[in-house]
Amino acid sequence: MHGHDRGIRGGGGRGRRMFDGGELRLVLLKLIADEPRHGYDLIRRIEELTGGAYAPSPGVIYPTIALLDEMGLIAARESDGAKKRFAVTDDGMAHLTDHAGQVAALTARLAALAEHHERTDSEAARRAMRNLGEVVRGKLRREELSEERRYEIVALIDEVAQKIERLK
Repeated sequence: MHGHDRGIRGGGGRGRRMFDGGELRLVLLKLIADEPRHGYDLIRRIEELTGGAYAPSPGVIYPTIALLDEMGLIAARESDGAKKRFAVTDDGMAHLTDHAGQVAALTARLAALAEHHERTDSEAARRAMRNLGEVVRGKLRREELSEERRYEIVALIDEVAQKIERLK
C-alpha cells in the first residue's frame, strides 16, 4: 500500500508528502543506525513501522541514501550481493544526537500512522466490498436482467450505504 492519506499530518496521499524537508533523511539515518540496511530494506521497514499505510518509493529513497552518503552521515559496507548496505558513520551518530527530539517526533508520527491505519483499515471490510463489487458487476452485466431489477440493485446499494453512514 503506497502513500494512502489517512488523515494524519503528512500521512501520504495524492499531492502530499509523508515527510517534509530533511525528515526522510532523519528517518533513514535512524533506521540505518539501528542496523545496516540497503534501500529496499529501508522501504519495507518504513512500511512495517506504518502498519502498511505508507511505503516510500525507490525514487525517493535512493536519492536520499545518496545524499546521506555524500554528506558523510552513512557509508557503504561490503555486501555479499548486488544490494549495497549502508552503515551510519560517527558524523551520522552525532547528527542523530543533535536532532534527537525531531527523530523522536518522527518515530512517534510513524507509530501514530500505524495505529490510525490499524483502526481504520479492515481487511474484512475490503474483502466484503470486493465481493459486493464482483456480485453487482456480474448481475449488471447479464443481458436478461430487466431495467426494473437494475434499479432495484442500485436502490439496495444506496440503502446499505445510508445505513452504514448512520451507524454510530
